[in-house]
Amino acid sequence: MPTPPLHQRLATHLAKREAEGTRRRLSLPAENLVDFSSNDYLGLARSPTLRQALQAGMQQEDAGSTGSRLLTGNSAAAEALETHLSQFHRAEAALLFNSGYAANLGFFAAVPRRGDTIFYDEASHASVKDGIRSSFATAYSFRHNDVADLERRLPRATGAVFVAVEALYSMDGDIAPLRELAALCQQRELYLVVDEAHTNGLYGPHGAGLVAELGLGNDVFARVLTFGKALGSQGAAVAGPTVLRDYLLNFSRPFIYTTAPAPYTVATLAAAYQLLPTLDTERQRLFALSDYLKSTLNAVPGLHVPANSHVIHPVFFPTSPGPEAVKQVAAAAQVAGFDVRAIVAPTVPAGTERLRLIVHAYNTEAEIDRLAGVLGKISIHTDL
Repeated sequence: MPTPPLHQRLATHLAKREAEGTRRRLSLPAENLVDFSSNDYLGLARSPTLRQALQAGMQQEDAGSTGSRLLTGNSAAAEALETHLSQFHRAEAALLFNSGYAANLGFFAAVPRRGDTIFYDEASHASVKDGIRSSFATAYSFRHNDVADLERRLPRATGAVFVAVEALYSMDGDIAPLRELAALCQQRELYLVVDEAHTNGLYGPHGAGLVAELGLGNDVFARVLTFGKALGSQGAAVAGPTVLRDYLLNFSRPFIYTTAPAPYTVATLAAAYQLLPTLDTERQRLFALSDYLKSTLNAVPGLHVPANSHVIHPVFFPTSPGPEAVKQVAAAAQVAGFDVRAIVAPTVPAGTERLRLIVHAYNTEAEIDRLAGVLGKISIHTDL
């Protein structure tokens, strides 16, 4: 029986990725490796304290949520969590979503309407870009972290104008110029939307986020607060004005037409948010280790970590070695006992392949020293 044409087409695209060294495959988490890859910044995903609090809180809960929140999936626990989120993050209201991807998709597909304009940082996450593609608004990118370039493009705008940025960018680890962006948006009456995926739980008072740390809560129209990183769980919330929460509840399809977060997830988040104010020491240790990693790796010949990276650290080589070579370095580091991952196209532009190291509060300076030694030997051995 001949292979159907669609099967051939799919196989051709996979073969192209294979030839480029960019084909993705699933793998099971490696055991007994030093973690420099996961998003579990504060160790909450593995916290015995969180596990005990969760077990105590789940004794009377059902296993499943049974439906969307507009049907049978709502609960007093979910509403209580949203109230706590709004108070903790100093926002009027918050609405839970099943993931950061769903929150970004749900916001940008629903809130900007035909005749409106979206300006988004060119390094924005795929979920923001997919949400924008689902919107009837007109959209323009601007150069990464370049407020002047954004301002030059503003004459194109019509209708309500939205500016979409991340507080901390997931591939380069650099921070958005939020003060300058907020000032421009206030001056021009633009609506600033900040994705706090990698700053929620880490920055600000008790981990309330970078917007809270900078005192910009009143200047930001909406924040996307992701829970799959420092909170050690899953899901997200959009925080902002009460009218925004009510609007999303009525018009955001990823919220309306999906099963509500399970009671287990809601209970995990409630327990994690109770722990966040007690983790100031862990946050300070994380930032100190982040600085130590940068200085240590930059002392290794053939490695370069940008000075403006925070918590997430891309590791570049003198010349672009190509995806297969960077993946080989990551594999060799794993053999040496370190969970290190390569990031290649299409996640990052071709020619900017890199290792991506994430620091955690539970890492140590000794582990960073050993990792630097391993990477130095690998890069020299592979002539990168």
